[in-house]
Amino acid sequence: MFGLPASVVAFVVLAGLGVGGVLYALFFTTIENEQKVNRRLSSIKAQSTDSASRRAAHERASEGAKRKKQIADSLAELDERNKDRARDATHPSLKKMLVQAGLKIDVRTFYIYSAVCGALLTVVAFLSGVPSLYLIGVLFVGIFGLPRWTVAIIRKRRMKAFLNEFPNAIDVIVRAIKSGLPLNDGLRLIASEAREPVKGEFRRIIEAQQLGLSTPEACGRMYQSMPLPEANFFAIVIQIQAKAGGNLAEALGNLSSVLRERKKMKAKVAAMSMEAKASAAIIASLPFVVTVLVYLTSPAYITLLFTTNTGFLILGVSAVWMSIGVFVMRQMINFEV
Repeated sequence: MFGLPASVVAFVVLAGLGVGGVLYALFFTTIENEQKVNRRLSSIKAQSTDSASRRAAHERASEGAKRKKQIADSLAELDERNKDRARDATHPSLKKMLVQAGLKIDVRTFYIYSAVCGALLTVVAFLSGVPSLYLIGVLFVGIFGLPRWTVAIIRKRRMKAFLNEFPNAIDVIVRAIKSGLPLNDGLRLIASEAREPVKGEFRRIIEAQQLGLSTPEACGRMYQSMPLPEANFFAIVIQIQAKAGGNLAEALGNLSSVLRERKKMKAKVAAMSMEAKASAAIIASLPFVVTVLVYLTSPAYITLLFTTNTGFLILGVSAVWMSIGVFVMRQMINFEV
C-alpha cells in the first residue's frame, strides 16, 4: 500500500481494530442504556395510554350507570306520585271536577245552583201531577243527580277537546326548541297562541312558574286539572329530561307521535264498537217506542201506568232495571285505550 512495508500496514490495521474495539467497549454500555430507557419510555407511554383508555371507559360506564340510576329513581318517584294521582282521577272531589270542567265557580255556588235546580224540577213535577210520594225522589235527582251529571258531561267534552289539540301544541314546542328557543318560551307561546282548553292549561303552568315552582313541578300539576294519561306523559318527559338530561326536542317529538297513534287507536276502537253501541241504543229505546205505540193504539190501556200508584211503582221498578241494563251494556262496550 503506497510503497509501505507489509508489517507497517498490518500494524496500522491492528491498531485501528484495537482502537475501534476500545471505543465500542466504552460506548456499548451507553447505547444499551439508551435503548433500555427508550424501551421503558415506550412501555410507560403504552401503559399510560391503556390506563387512560381504561379510565375513560370506566368513566363512561359510571356515567351511564349513574344516568340509568337517575332515570330509574325518577321513574320510581313518578310512579308513586302517579298512584296517588290515579286515585284522585278515579274518584275526584267536587272541587276538582269543577276545575277539570273549566267552570269558574266554587263549591258553594254549585250547591246553590243545585238547590235551585232541584226546586225547579220538583215544582214542574208537582204541576205535572206527580204524586207527593215521588216528589222526594225528583228533588233528590234535581239536587244531587242532574247538576253533577251536567258537570261530568262538560268535563268529558273539555278533555276530548284537549286531546285533539295537545299533539299540535307539543309539535309547536318541538319546533321552538329546534329553532334555539328555551323550553319556557315554547310554553309561553302555547299559553298565548293555542286553542282552549290547551291554552288555559299551559297558562296555569306559566302562573305556577311565576309563583316559584320549577318547570317540571309546574308541568306535573297539569295532571290535577286535566287527569289524562297524555298530560301525565308530558310531565314525565319534562321531569326525566330535567334530572337526567337528553335531547328534549327528540323526546317531545316521540311523545307527539305516540299521542297521535293513541288517538288513531281510539278512533279505530270506537269505529269497531259502533255496531255494539247501536244495538245497545236500540235495545234501550225499545220500551219507550213500545209505550208510545201502545198509547197511540190503546191510550186507555197504557194510561193506567201514569194515573195509578201501582203504575208508578211499575214505572219506578222498570226504570231501575233499565238503568242497570244500560249500565251493564255500557261497561261491555266501553274500551279503554
